[in-house]
Amino acid sequence: MGKSADEALITPLPSIDRVMQVEKALSDFVERAGLATGDRLPTEREMMVALNVGRSTIREVLRKFQALGVIESRKGSGTYLLKPISAATVHMPISIDAQGLRDALLMTLEVRRGIEVEASMAAARRRTEADIATMEAKLNEMERVHLAEGTSGKADLAFHLSIYDSTHNSLFRQLLEQMREGFERFWSKPFDRPDFAARSFPFHRTLFNAIVAGDPESAREETLKILAIVEEDIKEMSQ
Repeated sequence: MGKSADEALITPLPSIDRVMQVEKALSDFVERAGLATGDRLPTEREMMVALNVGRSTIREVLRKFQALGVIESRKGSGTYLLKPISAATVHMPISIDAQGLRDALLMTLEVRRGIEVEASMAAARRRTEADIATMEAKLNEMERVHLAEGTSGKADLAFHLSIYDSTHNSLFRQLLEQMREGFERFWSKPFDRPDFAARSFPFHRTLFNAIVAGDPESAREETLKILAIVEEDIKEMSQ
């Protein structure tokens, strides 16, 4: 076992960029405290007090670390380190050299197309009944939010994450988690248009149906339909 949590201090944070700062502070703490694989992390309450942030921020960071496969939550026992981490190993910053929002969106869309097409096809081949139930619940929530608000950013992301999880290849979610911060900087309500890519809404249901049917080629086609609409809207709304 490595050092206990009491042997290293977690310094309080100012009120800006909470999630990013908590990620860095917690990674630095693990490295500075010399925690090794199998060691238990401080409790959520201990981290909340030490970092002066709310429970939701702590849980968001812990969810990301779990998605990256570096920590594990054991019911009734606590959160444990699965592999050594530092700020450098947990966070992979993305640098996008673009002239403006339009170019940045088109650049990231190329990357998304490759990842999301492969993820949809893999999900169609490997999804389980439990995966289908989760995807359907996320899709139903996305449709509910979309119909109520005309847009569904977070619910849309949750649906796509459920597809990634249905691949049973943890690298898909790990890649998204690493790139998420850079992507979200550009994909949060592009051009201040709540109707951005709204036309792609019905194809999320047909994508789900293709995955349920175990049809990788149809899943590929439905994913490409969604991304084609996204590309059209980027080009039209940026004029």
